[in-house]
Amino acid sequence: MKAWALLVALLAVEALADRPLKLWHAYRGGEEQAIEAAVKKFSAETGVQVELLSVPYDAFSSKLTSAIPHGAGPDVFIFAHERLRQFHRLKVVAPTTTRLARDRYFASTVDALEVDGELYGYPLSLKTLALFINTALVTTAPTTTDELLQQLATVTDPANHRFGLAYAAGDFYLHAPFVFGFGAKLFDEAGRATLDTPGMARSLAFVKSLQDRGFMPKEVSGALVKSLFNDGRAAMVISGPWFTGEIDKSVSYRIAPLPTVSETGLPLAPWLGVEAAMVSARSSNPEQAHALAKYLSLGEATLLRVDPGGQIPAEKAAYDRPEVQKDAIISAFRDVAERAMPTPNTLEMARVWEPMKLALRGVLQGEVLPEQAGALAERRFRALNRERPADANPAPYLALLVAALAAFAGWQWKTRGPAQAFARRYPEAARGLTYVAPAAVGIGVLIIIPFAVGISLAFFHHDAGEYSFVGLANFVDIVTSKGYRVTEPLSFWFTLAVTIAWTFVNVALHVSLGLFLAILLKDPLLKLRGVYRVILIVPWAVPNYITALMWKGMFHQQFGAINGLLAAVGLEPVSWFTHFSTSFAANVITNTWLGFPFMMVVSLGALQSIPQDLYEAAEVDGASKWTQFRRITLPLLKPALLPSVILGSVWTFNMFNIIYLVSGGEPGGATDILVSEAYRWAFQRNEQYGFAAAYSVLIFFVLLAWTRVTKRLSGPEAA
Repeated sequence: MKAWALLVALLAVEALADRPLKLWHAYRGGEEQAIEAAVKKFSAETGVQVELLSVPYDAFSSKLTSAIPHGAGPDVFIFAHERLRQFHRLKVVAPTTTRLARDRYFASTVDALEVDGELYGYPLSLKTLALFINTALVTTAPTTTDELLQQLATVTDPANHRFGLAYAAGDFYLHAPFVFGFGAKLFDEAGRATLDTPGMARSLAFVKSLQDRGFMPKEVSGALVKSLFNDGRAAMVISGPWFTGEIDKSVSYRIAPLPTVSETGLPLAPWLGVEAAMVSARSSNPEQAHALAKYLSLGEATLLRVDPGGQIPAEKAAYDRPEVQKDAIISAFRDVAERAMPTPNTLEMARVWEPMKLALRGVLQGEVLPEQAGALAERRFRALNRERPADANPAPYLALLVAALAAFAGWQWKTRGPAQAFARRYPEAARGLTYVAPAAVGIGVLIIIPFAVGISLAFFHHDAGEYSFVGLANFVDIVTSKGYRVTEPLSFWFTLAVTIAWTFVNVALHVSLGLFLAILLKDPLLKLRGVYRVILIVPWAVPNYITALMWKGMFHQQFGAINGLLAAVGLEPVSWFTHFSTSFAANVITNTWLGFPFMMVVSLGALQSIPQDLYEAAEVDGASKWTQFRRITLPLLKPALLPSVILGSVWTFNMFNIIYLVSGGEPGGATDILVSEAYRWAFQRNEQYGFAAAYSVLIFFVLLAWTRVTKRLSGPEAA
């Protein structure tokens, strides 16, 4: 027996040794080519196979923290150091203190990977911000903000859409250098966030003045920055080393440090990010995993990181090699990194991003004054970072659940009788169950079990991978709008009102347009009806996220097609996402474009089933077209339209993609609906899964109530 157990253990060890290592990353372009080439070299030298998986950056952190604790994640993953403390609390990353040679890397990169005296990860590259200068438009790099303003005034030409400066101004990561340059601090001596400071207000006012004077475009995205710089319509760009892979070879440029603020004498100091190869704490082969992570940070892999990766290596020895020394970009970013500030890897830092993003965008959109933005960020910071609810005793809840199940079982027994009576009444039930069993198992696994887990999760509070039972605290906090006013966007009741308005307006437009077009297409005298039907069904056939991104671009304030049409007819361009009304309208227009074809097809099919004799008889009796529509068409359409309206209202109520991709909840989360708000609580606000689950349960009950109401309104004929 012992020999058999030993054999099984040896086979298990051999199987683990043969299993490929899993490496997750979020690279694209040249960076992805570099990691692929480095992994191939590692496999060729060691014989260890590695499976690569590219994960979207926005979902990377949540996937790691949900997969690794269950043993389903990677052996090695590449991530920035900012989330390291969170990974440490969740116990998803293994220490490297005894394996990492400090003197082989820049000290700042190693320090960034330290948590509570232990090191986690192997530093790969530096990432920070610099000034990209188109040398065809600007010959000398500005050293102060006064020089910067003079150069911007010289090269800016709004009539030809040429700007002196372009960067994603609504991203707080790119605004941070201005915060530090104007003397503000994000944290006090105790490490607590301090967002409402005079320096913060001055930094916001400075950037707002750049936008108001036309020196930089509005509503800037990364794709727009790339387009403007490559087309010669942006003289300078603030970005990081990743931007080098997006610049056309025809563009002549140089890289310089960000200038010093003339008012304070302080440099615009950007964040210093350190990307590291981190080993999973649950890796089944930790020795090979550490060997892979270390290999990626040193030697030949570093050269690949430079070319084709375009990254700034953290290894000191890399800068002694001729290939690196002759690279002007690498040398420039190394100099820039010396004045950068390492991004804190604290949980407090992770909680600052969304409040500051809200304040920054509010200032740029003209909704918030710079001197008021800090206070707004402070309020949002406190509202988003909920205090941990007090633990609750689960015994009463379990007793209530058992009593409910017992009552249900008793009711079933009383109404249906004993099992023997059921068997006598339905002798073929056993055979019938064998037919429906596969479908029942599928429904149970895909619907019932996740639904039960979601409801259960709503009674827990999640913090750093640990769940604590809090009873009804999440529901109470949501319903009472704890931490913010009922009229604020974060309030459940405010968001519910927006969601109801969103659903009602959209469904009304879907039905109206769909029915109108269906009546037109039913006309036998209309030529090319088949062509029109195909064209009008296209908006529904295209994936809605693609349509959402297209409309998002068309709503751009300066470069969008819609504002271009308004300008062509002499109207003022609209800043669509600055005000609730216009942002809500943009969402509705996009969703109406997506939704009317479905109602059109349903209406057209129902119209074709109405006997023509009814209309002929009505005409003989002298009924007008409106009377025929009201007395014949609508009543006979009701059996087909009503289920479609109910289904469409549920779809629209939960239409996450349009809200998230078009308006993004702007301004300040005011256009978020319940489902997008639940998503933000789960994945953008410190992973408050229990709170998000409670949101989802409330959404379910709202929709359940809606279906019950519509069933009664439909009458017995629709049931």
